[in-house]
This record gives sequence, structure tokens and C-alpha cells, in this order.
Amino acid sequence: MDILKRIAEHRQREKELMWEGTFAEYLEIVKKNPQVAQTAHSRVYNMIAKAGIETDANGRKKYLFFSRELFGLDRAIERLVEEYFQAAARRLDVRKRVLLLMGPVSGGKSTIVTLLKRGLEEYSRTPEGALYAIKDCPMQEEPLNLIPRELREDFEKEFGVKVEGNLCPACRFRLKEEYDGRIEDVIVKRVFLSEDDRVGIGTFSPSDPKSQDIADLTGSIDFATITEYGSESDPRAYRFDGELNKANRGLMEFQEMLKCDEKFLWNLLSLTQEGNFKAGRFALISADEVIVAHTNEAEYKSFIANKKNEALQSRIIVMPIPYNLSVTEEEKIYRKLIKQSDLAHVHIAPHSLRTAAIFSILTRLKESKKQGVDLLKKMRLYDGETVEGMKDIDIEELRNEHLDEGMSGIDPRYVINRISSALIRREKEFINALDILRSLKDGLDQHPSITPEERAKYLHFISLARKEYDEIAKKEVQKAFVYSYEESAKTLMENYLDNVEAYCNWQKIRDPITGEELEPDERLMRSIEEQIGISENAKKAFREEILIRISAYARKGKKFDYNSHERLREAIQKKLFADLKDVVKITTTTKTPDENQLKKINEVIARLVEEYGYTPASANELLRYVGSLLNR
Repeated sequence: MDILKRIAEHRQREKELMWEGTFAEYLEIVKKNPQVAQTAHSRVYNMIAKAGIETDANGRKKYLFFSRELFGLDRAIERLVEEYFQAAARRLDVRKRVLLLMGPVSGGKSTIVTLLKRGLEEYSRTPEGALYAIKDCPMQEEPLNLIPRELREDFEKEFGVKVEGNLCPACRFRLKEEYDGRIEDVIVKRVFLSEDDRVGIGTFSPSDPKSQDIADLTGSIDFATITEYGSESDPRAYRFDGELNKANRGLMEFQEMLKCDEKFLWNLLSLTQEGNFKAGRFALISADEVIVAHTNEAEYKSFIANKKNEALQSRIIVMPIPYNLSVTEEEKIYRKLIKQSDLAHVHIAPHSLRTAAIFSILTRLKESKKQGVDLLKKMRLYDGETVEGMKDIDIEELRNEHLDEGMSGIDPRYVINRISSALIRREKEFINALDILRSLKDGLDQHPSITPEERAKYLHFISLARKEYDEIAKKEVQKAFVYSYEESAKTLMENYLDNVEAYCNWQKIRDPITGEELEPDERLMRSIEEQIGISENAKKAFREEILIRISAYARKGKKFDYNSHERLREAIQKKLFADLKDVVKITTTTKTPDENQLKKINEVIARLVEEYGYTPASANELLRYVGSLLNR
């Protein structure tokens, strides 16, 4: 890539996007495209919607704007977009509220705000997100604010655009002095939102209350110009460079808002309710901006317990952002964070991150009162797995049982720190699930906020995650040993289904070679059903359930296949593995394998490398470990 050429092309594109003209010319743009005058909340919502929305079978929406960086937060994001941004975009009263993201550390709150800020920067460079401002206005003011209040109702009828804001003191002064009140001659230009340039995106971070000045929010007097202009109320003697000024037309992030001194929060009372704030010796200054703050649960509870904060409490929309509760999505979080590090080249054996994710999710789940639902079963349900006897309505009931579920537990940052520790300490060229579990266990003693009771509970979850990995590891080797595993499983299942159908319908099976009619193979059916504990008394009900499932799939025009019934699939896998168990045990544990065993081991390792993502070294270790499991 010729980087200098690309830079030149980028510079040229930026130049082509620029526009400058009079207010009269800007009105023509508004007439053709009223969206250029949309509110800040509307701009954010339209930006999110433009990225795409997917709807699942249950009617739940997934907003693709967030899906590249955030995993497992679809429910929280759906609520955030629909209850706040979409409602605010339609000028409902929620736009007059501070959006407060409340959740545990490392749960994704800052990432949500960062995505919104970066998205606005890019969106303002598109035709749909284009916005214009009065040239040289320190607050990149909406040009339509120039229209006198007496004419705004007529303007709205003609253009279909509502005008709400007042001119900032600087623009009001320039309109009188530079343009002699001729609104149509005021110069307007296209602006591009930028956090680095402090255009439409601001960030306020609390510091020591003794040293932090309210000017950080609302701007300050430029004392160097007082002698020149003679008055503190002259807008030329004021720097409109506070975060509230600079975030106008866009978004302001209020980091750790509830750590702020009270006087900083007072400015938000007027801004949220009336859309203006007080600065210097001026009238109230209009601002159209989204204010997003974030905090943790402990600080929020302390905040609402203080009666002095009641006025601000009523002006806050609280959006809980819990931890992800899906193992698959948690694994994606770890992959993303590792990919961003300098250790991305180190091989992490398959299922290692999943095992870590199982541990993390178990620490975040709450025990259910629902009969027959333990934490492991709940974890599988939340991960989208089919669990016998459980329906979608049951899963919804589980989610509603504890509304604060996901607000506590082990955070992704801790897990990544322990994975990093395992990556650095390991002398080999790879790490596996056992290395990560060992590192997680060692780290519990160093975690300052974990109580002895929590430590005991977390050690139990590590043990459960280890057992889950043991089953995964055995299945992985099982599949590698069975030549053309999927075909073998499919053939065995079809054979089983043929016999089940004949059994339930009181029919015989025709041998495809001899043409002979035979009784259903009871021995074959029981050898599969016994793998998952189906008793002699329960076999008829199980077989009829399979036929009902096949019939339901046929009615919907869907094909019943190997993955259509969770328990049947498990039974087929166990049956195949049981037939090979002795071969696997002997092959993986023999210290001096003979020629045939060595050939088989090499074939299995090759398959693990080529088809399952292992390296020769990690595959070899997997085989040794599974061999030890089978010999217990």
C-alpha cells in the first residue's frame, strides 16, 4: 500500500466534503434535506439505525452498530436504543434527561460511549449525517437559531423543521456588529464532529474537587482581553471552550459522573430540563447535546440515598449494563482483547477460552428457584442450547427471576489478566484450558475484593469448568478417532430413526440388500438410548417424542438432522465413542506404541491440526490428557 498516496486521497475527500455559503443558501439545503437540521438525539439514533437492525425469531432486535465490539449485551442495548435514543429522537421527554449507564466494572459502559463518539465522527462525514453551523461559532451553532422567534411557527409550517435554540452570545454579537442584523448574509459552513478537534464531542472527567473549576464545563473569562473590551459581559472577552460548549450538536461523555462535586452537577439541572445552561455574565445559553454518564452500582445507590440529589435524580434515565451471560459471547470478548495485544501470535488451544468463559459466566449467574434448574443448566439455556423439558417461556422466566443478574461476578478484565499471565509464564509455544484454569485459581488469592466465601464459591466454579472441559476434550478426541465422524454419526442416526419409526408404527424393516423383512433392531436402539440413561420403561415415550419432533419439522418444511435433537445427538456421540473407547485408551496411554498404534496417533494428531485448529504440540498434550481421563 502506498501510504502517501492514500493520505493524499483522504485529504482530497475531506476537501470535497467541505461546504461554505450564506444562510440563504443553507435554507435551500434544508428545504431539500430537512434531516441536516435534526437534533443531536435524532442524529445518534439515525446513525445507529443506519448501521442495520436484525430481528430474531422471538422479535428481539440486534443493532449491528454495536455488534462489532460488544458481545452478549443485545438485550441491554435494545433497551438503551428503544427506550432512550429512539424516544428522544422523536422529541419525547426522555431527551431532557441525562443518560446514566450503570453497571459493574469492565462491563462495556465506556465501550458503548466510545462507539457512539467514533460513530458520530464518521456519520457527520456522510450525506445522511451532514450538519452545518454558523462559521466561527465557538459552539458550532445550528444556523436556524438565527430565525427570530416570531417567525419560527411560519418557518416550521413551510419547511417542516422545528427550531428551538437561541443564538449563543458570540453569534448574537457578531450578527449585530459584523452583519448589521442581516441574517441572510451570515456565513454558514459544514462541520465535522471530532473529539480531537473538540467539535461536537466533549469529555468531562472528574478530578480533585479543590482544583477542578466549573470553567471546565461552561467556559471562562479571557482576562487578557478585559482591558481591550472593557467588560466581562462582552462575549469577545469570554472563552466558550467548556465541555458543554464544545459538545453542542453532538455528545458529551460525563465520566464517573457521581464522583463529581455537587456544584458540577447543578449545571445539568437546567441543561436537561430546559436545554440551556448558565455561563459567565450572559443569559442562558442553549445547547443541543446528548449527555451520557456512567457509574457503578455502589456509587449509584449512594447517590440516590442522598436526599440532596432528588432534583437531579428525576432528570436521569438509568440504563443497567450488566455483564454478558452467554458463554459463546464471552469467548468472543476474550478473543477480541487478545487480538488487540502483543500476544496474539501465541497459540491458545481450542476450547481454552470457552472453558474460561464457563467459569466467568457461572460466577455471574444467580441460583434459580425453578425446580430442576441448576447453574450449569441455566448457563446452557442462556447460551442458546436446547435443554430437555425447557421452552422459550421458561428461559424468559429465568431471566426475569433476578433482575440484577449479571451485575456481579468475575469481570472480563480479570480473566484476560490471568490469561495474559498464563501466556507469559508458559515456556511452551501454546497454552490450553488447564493452564488458564490454573492461572485463574492462582489469581484468586491476589484479587483484593474477593472475600473468603466468594473464593470458596469460585474454586467450586473452577472445578465445574474443569469437568465441562473434560467432557469437551473427550468428545474432541472421540471425533478425531472416528474416521469421517459426521458421516458415521449421520449413518448411525438414520439407522436408529428407521428402527424407531418401525417400532412405533408396528412395522417391519426391509433389508436394503436381501429385501428380507426384519423386526426393529431392539438391541441397536437400546445400545444408543442407554448412553443417556433412558430406562426400559421410558424407551417408548422417548421414541414417540422423536417421531413427534420429526413430524413437527416436516410440517414446517424443515429437515430433521443430526443436530435437531440435543439428547439424541449426545446419545449418538456417546455410542460412537463407547465403541472406540478401548482403542482410544490403549492408543493414547501406551508408552511404547507399536507401529499400528503410532500410525493411528499420527492420523489423529493430523486430523486435530487440520480440522480442529490444534498445533501438533497442543494436540499431543490433548491426547495424553484424555488418555489419563479414560484410565481413571
